[in-house]
Amino acid sequence: MRPIIAAVLATTLAVPAVAQLATTPQQPGQPQAARVAAGTYQVDPAHTQVTWEVNHMGFSMLQGQFGAQGGSITIDPKKPAATKVEVTFAINELSTTSAQFANHLKSGDFFDSAANPTARFVSTSVTPRGPNRATLNGNLTIKGVTKPVALDVTFVGAGTNPMSKKVNFGFTGTGTIKRSDFGLGYAAPVVSDNVKLTVQAAFTA
Repeated sequence: MRPIIAAVLATTLAVPAVAQLATTPQQPGQPQAARVAAGTYQVDPAHTQVTWEVNHMGFSMLQGQFGAQGGSITIDPKKPAATKVEVTFAINELSTTSAQFANHLKSGDFFDSAANPTARFVSTSVTPRGPNRATLNGNLTIKGVTKPVALDVTFVGAGTNPMSKKVNFGFTGTGTIKRSDFGLGYAAPVVSDNVKLTVQAAFTA
């Protein structure tokens, strides 16, 4: 019995997280990029966010989020390498599970959000890695500092939203940056300089 349980666990852990969260036949969004007509689509701010994660002093992993303020994608499923993306994130509305901690992050020690209320990502190239995956390269600007960043992107799905009656589609992206590159090095390396980013990007007609 133990070998069987071990095999099941190994198989489960080997499946990528995106695959485990795949859409079901009952959902309007399905992972066929051909459902998206060529054109320019707007960011859906209510369903787009960046989750960041750092190692807090070697004790625990700590996360927070930024929501999207606006942006767009220009895409043609027949020419994925020509895709253009730009998204603005609301740094001054960052969220954590502690109001005190969130306020510290907004202070001059970190983001200085009063003077730098937003961050911006602008794509520079897209390299397809299969039918539903790509490497998305771009420039990320935080606190007036612009640095290149690469995201491993997976297409989640597309379809007609039954509430808005508009075409919706989205991507999941992951990447890593050094916060000190953007003037956010407070308490590094006691708190990890490397920051893991997970982007959930949704777009609508």
